[in-house]
Amino acid sequence: MAVDSLKNAWNVADLRKKIGYTLLMFLIFRIGAHIPTPFIDRDILNEMFGSGAMMNFMDTISGGSFKSLSVFALSITPYITASIIFQLLTVVIPKLERLSKEGDYGRKKITQYTRYATVGLGFIQAIGLTFGIRGAVTVSSPAMQWPTYLLIALVLTAGTAFLMWLGEAITEKGIGNGISLIIFAGIVSRIPSALTSLWEMLRVGEINAFSLIGLALIVAFITGGVVYVQEGQRRVTVQYAKRVVGRRVYGGQSSHIPLKVNQAGVIPVIFAMSLLAFPQAIASWMPTSGLSRFVNTWFSMNGSITSIPYLLLYGALILFFAYFYTSITFNPIDVADNLKKYGGFIPGLRPGRPTAEYLSKVLNRITLAGGLFLALIAVLPTLVIGLTGLKNIYFGGTSLLIVVGVALDTMKQIESQLMSRHYQGFMK
Repeated sequence: MAVDSLKNAWNVADLRKKIGYTLLMFLIFRIGAHIPTPFIDRDILNEMFGSGAMMNFMDTISGGSFKSLSVFALSITPYITASIIFQLLTVVIPKLERLSKEGDYGRKKITQYTRYATVGLGFIQAIGLTFGIRGAVTVSSPAMQWPTYLLIALVLTAGTAFLMWLGEAITEKGIGNGISLIIFAGIVSRIPSALTSLWEMLRVGEINAFSLIGLALIVAFITGGVVYVQEGQRRVTVQYAKRVVGRRVYGGQSSHIPLKVNQAGVIPVIFAMSLLAFPQAIASWMPTSGLSRFVNTWFSMNGSITSIPYLLLYGALILFFAYFYTSITFNPIDVADNLKKYGGFIPGLRPGRPTAEYLSKVLNRITLAGGLFLALIAVLPTLVIGLTGLKNIYFGGTSLLIVVGVALDTMKQIESQLMSRHYQGFMK
């Protein structure tokens, strides 16, 4: 039973400490989401932001901080963007590539560079956001205008830097991936308000019960599909040759290499989402410009045919990052070399290069299936808006995908620690 498993997890002192630490970080995150940025007129701010799909989505992943412009308004997206940049640069810059292969030291140096880039990108985004909402900024005199803008930008940048530290602290001392869990916490925190909004829309007759039933069925489909694909894997059989060492015989048994259908998890969705947030953010700074009209018409999830270019680009980016992140986390050449070193081989294939080519071929095929599935789930909001008419509430396949994916990954980490202590875990 899940309840018994939770009790067992809580009875393990180390695990209880990690879970408690993670929950404490969540509490700090939620407190910070309600600390307002100074010198902002909230009424004017609400009128400026409006209720666009991307605005609602940015507000969702930030836990309500974006529209209220709290100190965590930029959320963790600058860190994600910096991570994307450095992972791409690792492929093209030899120095970074060498660092990535130098073990803990190299990873720590790249992480340090990523932190610096996060602060820089956060400050640039904060300056742009502050300039975009300058109509809602209250200043005492014209001479204090730019100092006030600078102070607001510094506060927002400090909020992002603090969230970066919070995520890394969760990863190091808590349970799960801290950055993903911060996004997870932001999305989950918006569920009560979303349900309240749905109930109010039903009460006043803006939507009907059939729309809610359709929404519930789509949510159930996405949840089941995410679990099915996240757990799906292709098992490649491996045979080990017998070796005689003294009087003992080693090897001779069969094993398998588990290749996950979705090796990258929810990372491609988070990466694509972060990149596509830039044109929407720039458009929001100039609400009356031609660029804003173009972006809002052709590159937004508005439930009409004009959102097709946005959806195609979104899906293409997800597919690209699915392949890219999988290539980083799984190297067929290294796996083939390790198999050869320990006397393993795939039946019917020679060790070495033929094995690596076969693993690469299988991985490319299943990654295509996993990437297409992620892209399909991510573009579902437009279909939901068109079918149910829920235009005043943001329903995201992306949000649900992140929530389910992060929850599964976190449960697996708890499961592995429980199993290492001979306790019954969650997954059966």
